[in-house]
Amino acid sequence: MLQGTNTAQVKAAVQWYRTRRRLIQNWAQFLVPGALFLALVSARIAGMGWVEGIQHKVFDAFQRARPRPYEPVAVRVIDIDDESLARLGQWPWPRTQVGRLVRRLADLGAAVTAFDAVFAEPDRTSPARVAGLWPRTPETAALRQGAARLPDHDQVLAGVLGRTPVVLGFALVAEPNEVQPAAKALFAYGGDGPLAFLDDYPGAVANLPVLEGAAAGNGCFNFVPERDGMARRAPMLFARGQTLLPALSAEALRVAQGATNISVKTAGASGERSYGRQHTGISKLKIGRYVVPTDAKGSVWVYFTQDPALRTIPAWKVFEKGFDRSQVEGGILYVGTSAAGLKDLRATPLDPALAGVQVHANVTEQILLGRFLQRPDWAAGAELIYMVLLGLLLLALLPWLGAAWCAWLAGAGVAAAVGFSWRMFSSRGLLVDPVFPCLTVLVVYMSSSLISYLKSETERRQVRGAFSRYMHPKLVEELAKHPEKLRLGGETRDMTILFCDIRGFTTISEQFDAAGLTAMINKFLTPMTGIIMDRLGYIDKYIGDCIMAFWNAPLDDAEHARNACRSALAMHARLAELDVVWKEEALAAGRKYVPIHIGVGLNTGPCCVGNMGSDQRFNYSVLGDDVNLASRLEGQSKPYGVSTVIGPRTRELTPEFAALELDLIRVKGKTRPVRIFTLLGDEPKAQEADFKRHAETHGRMLAAYRGQKWEEALALLAGCRRAPLPLEKLYDLYETRIAAFQLHPPASNWDGTFTATTK
Repeated sequence: MLQGTNTAQVKAAVQWYRTRRRLIQNWAQFLVPGALFLALVSARIAGMGWVEGIQHKVFDAFQRARPRPYEPVAVRVIDIDDESLARLGQWPWPRTQVGRLVRRLADLGAAVTAFDAVFAEPDRTSPARVAGLWPRTPETAALRQGAARLPDHDQVLAGVLGRTPVVLGFALVAEPNEVQPAAKALFAYGGDGPLAFLDDYPGAVANLPVLEGAAAGNGCFNFVPERDGMARRAPMLFARGQTLLPALSAEALRVAQGATNISVKTAGASGERSYGRQHTGISKLKIGRYVVPTDAKGSVWVYFTQDPALRTIPAWKVFEKGFDRSQVEGGILYVGTSAAGLKDLRATPLDPALAGVQVHANVTEQILLGRFLQRPDWAAGAELIYMVLLGLLLLALLPWLGAAWCAWLAGAGVAAAVGFSWRMFSSRGLLVDPVFPCLTVLVVYMSSSLISYLKSETERRQVRGAFSRYMHPKLVEELAKHPEKLRLGGETRDMTILFCDIRGFTTISEQFDAAGLTAMINKFLTPMTGIIMDRLGYIDKYIGDCIMAFWNAPLDDAEHARNACRSALAMHARLAELDVVWKEEALAAGRKYVPIHIGVGLNTGPCCVGNMGSDQRFNYSVLGDDVNLASRLEGQSKPYGVSTVIGPRTRELTPEFAALELDLIRVKGKTRPVRIFTLLGDEPKAQEADFKRHAETHGRMLAAYRGQKWEEALALLAGCRRAPLPLEKLYDLYETRIAAFQLHPPASNWDGTFTATTK
């Protein structure tokens, strides 16, 4: 009665455990994907840096797929390239040279010339400054007086700037100083003041006051790269303290139109819709007759073109006679450099090293054309709503419909997000993020499918664990995939078989008790097995101290003969290393050490491989005449005194290995003779000059032996013995045979076959 009660309690406990585990697994299909989904939504709402980084990579890919097509407008880059530096002199040029360039461009009809450079220091080439470097001697006194009367180069340039439409560039810096660039443009704004939304720069690098005062405009050429260093957005406004300053491109556009002010609109201002974003930043600028949509910090997304040759004019060409004035007439001209040594290069979505001046040109072009990229106010909200709805739908349907049907839903959700995002970009220039809806699908679908898979895999693992006690793990996996193979039978394949046996095992076993012998055998079998399996071999069985393995089943291996040969060579090399360790262990234990040697037999041929045995129990193994021959070849390694014996087909498939023919032998139990070989090394060994000479002598010796030319064979044997190869026993055997044949010659039709009397 007590025993029955205990049994019932055990069954109840087992049932409770199984029910609880199943309940946990079922809830895990909701909780794990749900937790990951909430984490993803939280990260999206928080707007972490990596979130924006992922979005930017997608928007970059869109631009690369469809860059803004170049449409010729009145914007040109006057490029101070390497050839211009070679022709006109190194940078910085004398201000007189700069003045010549400005006058030339004005004479050609430029609407405005804007410099993507700053003239912050006095010109070192001005006559007075150069004269100050001369030694004060009577000989230079008159020269210094004459130089003092010559005009200062900065004054010369200032005079040119005062008579031509020019915008100078300046830089804002993070290091505090007292420099305040001059504000040439007037700003008008409604709603929130734009200064509240701009980063305040504590310092600046400005032009000389004499130049700044003469110029028609003054603009900042700063770029604010993204976290990955890429230039994607160009600021149109900057703040230096309480002073609002325009970007170089905005100021160039203003001066070109003859406008005096720039209007700034902020979200939440009168007439401005913000789609739920009230008083959150700048929304647009109005420069003359052009309206420029911006983000909250007054930056525009740059819609890049491939850098067209038509936009860029090398500076030296401007001075050429016959220059076509129509290239610059009425244009907004940016003077900058693409010379690598001047290091004004920017990474953009289309070019990892674009000249910075080209970014200003791209911005101005898209303003003139009205071709903008914008991240609309409603985008973030729409993206969040879509990803939440899609995630909740997948969470609800996955446990009921399963992974296969929901894969269609997930694919449709991803396709809709990517398709809508691409459509908005390509047709309207709107940047809508498809990444987070896609990530939602990936996280929810993959995590739920993974939980379902793990649940099923747990059950399958229990079955595998039970069957693997009786079958090879590879066979268990094969049977799990193809249950129809759980029957007797096999297939015929060309295979290579290996037999390996320890020489003198009886003598070795006398040094150990049963437990010690088992430990020693395991230390031998483990590394040998690893060598075979690492080279795609399949361990068929262990027969005491013997290993049987084969190649080209159950997995295909086109290199089966080569892999088998490499395994045999590696086994002998590894055994030599183990022999040193075992000798030290024997000395430490105070027992006699008997060196361990192995014989290896390899043979290749057609064999039947598959499930062999009875209806009650079977094993994955191999049968065939070539299997038996491989076993016989391993046995012949001892009388021939070699470590590895290979059959004729194995040698045929591995001609690049170092091997020598041993004999034409009729092994025990066989009627037909076969040529057998000994494997001595890998490909480099076979290419050694000494080995090639020895192989040639060895072959001649066998030919003389089989031709019954005994004296010639003995002479060649003497030459073979001089080779540094472990073949002494082999050549002793041939010397003994020749001596016997000299006393009792074989029949005249003898073909050199030797009949083995032992296995």
